[in-house]
Amino acid sequence: MTAPTKNKKLLSWVDEVKAMCKPERVVWCDGSKTEYDRLMSEMVASGMAIKLNEEKRPGCYAFNSDPSDVARVENRTYIASLKESDAGPTNNWIDPVELKKTMTGHYDGCMRSRTMYVIPFSMGPISSPIAKIGVQITDSPYVVCNMHLMTRVSNKVLELLGDAGEFIPCLHSVGAPLNPGQRDSHWPCAPIEQKYIAHFPEENLIWSYGSGYGGNALLGKKCLALRIASSMACREGWMAEHMLILRFTNPQGRKFHIAAAFPSACGKTNLAMLQSNVPGWKVETIGDDIAWMKPGPDGRLYAINPEAGFFGVAPGTSVKTNPMALATCSKNSIFTNVVVTDELDVWWEGMDVECTGGTDWKNKPWKPGLKDPNGHEVKGAHPNSRFTAPAHQCPVLCEDWESSAGVPIDIFVFGGRRSTTMPLVHEAFNFDHGVFLGATTASEPTAAALDAQHLRFDPFAMTPFIGYHVGDYFAHWLKMGDKLGNKAPRCFYVNWFRKDSKGKWLWPGYGDNSRVLKWMCERVEGKVGAEETPIGLMPKDGDLDLSGLKITAEDWRELMKVDKHLFRETLNDVREYLAKIGHKLPHRIMEQYEALKKRID
Repeated sequence: MTAPTKNKKLLSWVDEVKAMCKPERVVWCDGSKTEYDRLMSEMVASGMAIKLNEEKRPGCYAFNSDPSDVARVENRTYIASLKESDAGPTNNWIDPVELKKTMTGHYDGCMRSRTMYVIPFSMGPISSPIAKIGVQITDSPYVVCNMHLMTRVSNKVLELLGDAGEFIPCLHSVGAPLNPGQRDSHWPCAPIEQKYIAHFPEENLIWSYGSGYGGNALLGKKCLALRIASSMACREGWMAEHMLILRFTNPQGRKFHIAAAFPSACGKTNLAMLQSNVPGWKVETIGDDIAWMKPGPDGRLYAINPEAGFFGVAPGTSVKTNPMALATCSKNSIFTNVVVTDELDVWWEGMDVECTGGTDWKNKPWKPGLKDPNGHEVKGAHPNSRFTAPAHQCPVLCEDWESSAGVPIDIFVFGGRRSTTMPLVHEAFNFDHGVFLGATTASEPTAAALDAQHLRFDPFAMTPFIGYHVGDYFAHWLKMGDKLGNKAPRCFYVNWFRKDSKGKWLWPGYGDNSRVLKWMCERVEGKVGAEETPIGLMPKDGDLDLSGLKITAEDWRELMKVDKHLFRETLNDVREYLAKIGHKLPHRIMEQYEALKKRID
């Protein structure tokens, strides 16, 4: 196949990989529907894919992975910076020379009897000043089809690249070469000890080997969009964050743009696709996972969603929790590790629809209530099962979601899952205080944990995704605040998960979270005041719209209570956590810690 580009760097790299991996043939991908349909037909024929019922789920396919390849493998994910000190305490570090030597040994002949696909893609709208170009090489047609949905794969990317343009090289192999006549697995991958997801930040280079699943294999996602991009953003003066982006429009037509960072199991995708319960206020989705943000000509911070699709967790997604997500994946989507029903539709735990039976994620017959030999219930879908869906199918997608310039961010929101201590909402005193709130975001390890002593800190929901030292990352946030000055977004902290002493949720959540967003927007507008407390600025009585909610005065007081004793315990955990960051922890973070400690005491 003739290469559709004259970019010398790209052609040289493709030749180098071809010589190392030794594929049977090379295919340059163009992102067309013809290409997508052809690859899907080939995977159905090979037994890798299941074509779903065209009437129930048009244009949809299901896949089941190997049981050893079901999620990101953080313990096999590396930041191979030149200096170990640049990787910091949140990353696994290996010397880049040593790692390349090891991985080159695995790559040697790894694509034997397979096709090597070259995927040119754009993260962000093609030609946007905030977007970046990547090229992924892979031997997985499953990856190609997912990249079609999650990124912008197109020959237009190669045209933009031209003869000498820069791109981010992303090399991936499932690590399962085939001998002549050998039958392929339905999900080829390498053993766990041979899996590597490697990032070389000084070279803007990504190498992945051995896994065919999710963020391990779709290298535009966490690898490029966060780990490598965060490192690039620090050097170049912008931000790559694990944040949803939404537009919230008031009855007068004023548009507010909110970027929010939440650790896992805190309702991030649900908030991104929220249906507002506040009359006259409308929520529109721009992105559910990643935000790239740069200062614009007017000095404000502008954000794009670099992705073109949603890679959502299936279990728990229902008409009640996220009807817009269900509508988005109703057609032209890929499902991985869910139940395929007898009617060739899909099902998962928490979907809240009836399922009489089918095939589970391990390709075994399954029906609800099935027990294993020990009497334990057998889950039909894997807890990390996924749907990959095109963003343009989302019913509440914002018309400006592909704006080349991005949207101006008014508000940053941070939050974790806390059954006690943290009130429903509070606002930072200033941007430095907001950075402190983001840097010390924490969740309880399980929904049942009530002990504030046991916290899992996840700064800015970025712990697994910061491509360099976490202390330098905090410093970059502070530097961006200095750069933006009085045009920096306002910062808020939320906790949807507070409970009373009997374990009952105090806040209804879901669509009613829009009431909290409304208060934030009215704070930005200057329409409502706030009460100063030791931890930040909180709503005055009557300013947060509770009309129509059945919340007792007692529950409201508990929901907004600032218990100094519990906060002192949390501060002990914060101090212990910050100490682990070491000498690169910015002194301004510790100043915020000391100021909070003084206010609490």
